[in-house]
Amino acid sequence: MIYFYDGSREAFLTAFVLAFRDPGAVLTSGSAQLAVGQETCFVQTDANRAKKAEQRLISFDKNCMHDLNTILKSGDANRDMVAFNYLHLVAEKGMPVRSMLAEQAVIAADECMRRVKLEIHRMHGFVRFMESASGALYAPISPDNDIAEDLLPHFRARLKNFPFVIHDVGRGKAAVYDGEHTFTAPLKEAEVVLSADEGAWQSLWRKYYESVNIPSRERLRQMRAYMPVRYRKFMPEFN
Repeated sequence: MIYFYDGSREAFLTAFVLAFRDPGAVLTSGSAQLAVGQETCFVQTDANRAKKAEQRLISFDKNCMHDLNTILKSGDANRDMVAFNYLHLVAEKGMPVRSMLAEQAVIAADECMRRVKLEIHRMHGFVRFMESASGALYAPISPDNDIAEDLLPHFRARLKNFPFVIHDVGRGKAAVYDGEHTFTAPLKEAEVVLSADEGAWQSLWRKYYESVNIPSRERLRQMRAYMPVRYRKFMPEFN
């Protein structure tokens, strides 16, 4: 049976309970190709059932919910089944399984989490803010994984005197610091009026890039490894 859920953690845990004893279970928060005769279940979030499942899983591994949160932020199309198989193994073993690297479920979960954490680390250096006319800072991003919220602590610590918006344009959401609080909100499109000085700041970015670049010693493959092309469209030094 295919279990469709809305992508939230509570809905996932509800689906996890419903699918736990189904050997042919497929969990997805997106779309799926149905096989002939395959049944479907559209999961309605059950907060009580989800809470009981969470408490039970935490009794086996106190950090497994952190792992679940990380996996569900992945841009991997198979993330729902990665999370399901991983937590199924935790419940089956009745203990933490992250060190069981011979298990395919653990290998897949570890790789999924590694990619999310790596992109968070990369984006700390790749986010480029623009100054708006109001003085607030705006940064469009297009990450592979759903990590805008995870960038808030890093930039709040460094820009504590400046309100800012990190806009995940692909997912239509924003991570916001208003000068006091942080939160996320839907944001499909943003019309930003830039400050009079923003053009000069972007010019400085380009001059900095030109000053550290040595055309006679270009290492394009190495550059792409350090700064993948897919991140560059929102970086002024490349525009």
